[in-house]
Amino acid sequence: MKRIVDLILAAIALIVLSVLLLIVIWLVRSKLGSPVFFRQTRPGLHGKSFVMVKFRTMTDARGADGQLLPDSERLTAFGRFLRATSLDELPELWNVVKGDMSLVGPRPLLMEYLPLYSPEQARRHEVRPGVTGWAQVNGRNALSWDDKFALDVWYVDHQSLWLDIRILWLTVRKVLIREGISAADNATMPKFKGREP
Repeated sequence: MKRIVDLILAAIALIVLSVLLLIVIWLVRSKLGSPVFFRQTRPGLHGKSFVMVKFRTMTDARGADGQLLPDSERLTAFGRFLRATSLDELPELWNVVKGDMSLVGPRPLLMEYLPLYSPEQARRHEVRPGVTGWAQVNGRNALSWDDKFALDVWYVDHQSLWLDIRILWLTVRKVLIREGISAADNATMPKFKGREP
C-alpha cells in the first residue's frame, strides 16, 4: 500500500511541479553551470546502493592544492536558498517513482557510514529512505546524530499511513519556517564518525 501511495503521489507531484522544476533547472544552469543535478550513491533499503538525484547547490571551487574547498565555502547564496526552501530535494521524486526511495522514511546518508552504525542504528535501513522523515520534522540537521538515529528507528517501529500523512504535513510547515536547515558551523551536518569508544 505504501509503495502504491508513493508512486501515485510522486508522479502527481512531478506533473504539478513540472513548471517549477524547469525554472529551477534554468536557474541552476545560469548561476552554477553544468551539471544541473548532483548525483551521489547512497544506501537504500537493506543498505543496497542507489543513485540519489538532487539539484546542485555548490560550486566546484578548488584550493591551490587542487582539492575541493570545504562544503561551507562552495555553498553559494543561491544554493543556500535552494536548501532552505528544500527545492534542491525535488528531483528525489524521480527516485520515489523508480522505487529507490519513499516519500517518507529515514533520510539516505553516505555509503561510508554503513560500517559505523551500531546494530540498532542500522535498523534505519529496514525501510526505504525518504524524501522527508520523522527526524526531519523533529529537528532536521540541528539534531545530534544519536537523536537523529533514534528518531529514524522509532519511525521504523511505528510507521503507518497516518504517521506518513502527519510527517508530510509537518514537512510543509518546517519548510515554510525554515527550521533546522544546518547544524552550527556546518553547511548541513558534521561527518558521522560512529559511536565514541
